[in-house]
Amino acid sequence: MDHAARTELERVLRGAIRDIPDFPKPGIVFKDITPVLLDAPLFHRTTQAMAAPFAEDGITHVVGIESRGFILGAPIAQHLGAAFVPVRKPGKLPSLVERVQYALEYGLDALEVHRDALRGGNRVLIADDVLATGGTARAACEVIERLGARVVGCTFLMVLSFLPGAAALSGRRVETLITY
Repeated sequence: MDHAARTELERVLRGAIRDIPDFPKPGIVFKDITPVLLDAPLFHRTTQAMAAPFAEDGITHVVGIESRGFILGAPIAQHLGAAFVPVRKPGKLPSLVERVQYALEYGLDALEVHRDALRGGNRVLIADDVLATGGTARAACEVIERLGARVVGCTFLMVLSFLPGAAALSGRRVETLITY
C-alpha cells in the first residue's frame, strides 16, 4: 500500500472508530471498531492493510487474540492464505491446551491455545484490534513459542502510544494502522 492510500485509509478509519467514554469503567475511553465492521468495503480494506506488511513473510498461521482479534484475524489469515488459530481466555477451548499466565495492572489473567494448533516450522502472525499495555500480546507470543512456532510479527489496527505496549513487545516486529 503506497503512502497516499495508507494516509487515506487512516483518515477514514479515524472517522469511523468512535470513542465511548467511561467504558468499560470510569476514566477509560473505549475505541469502538463496530462502525468499521459495519462497512463491508472498509472492513475488507482494513484487514487487507493489516495483512499487507507480512505478505512476503511466509505466514502459515494467524493467531487472533480473544475477542476482537478473532474478528480481524480470520480475514487477515484469508488474505495471507494462512490458517487461523484462536487464543482464548481459560476454559473456552475444548481440547488439550497450552496455557500462559500473565500479570495485569490489577491482578492475573491467562491465555490458552490448543496444543495441536501450532508446532515447529510454523510462521505466526498475531492479530488484535489494539495494542495498549502489551501484556496480552506478549503472553500470546510466549504461549505460541512454547509450542515451537515462530512469531514473525504482530499486527494491530491501532496502538495507544501513551501506554507501554510497544515497550512490552520490544524486539518484535509490530505493525499498526493508526496511532493514538
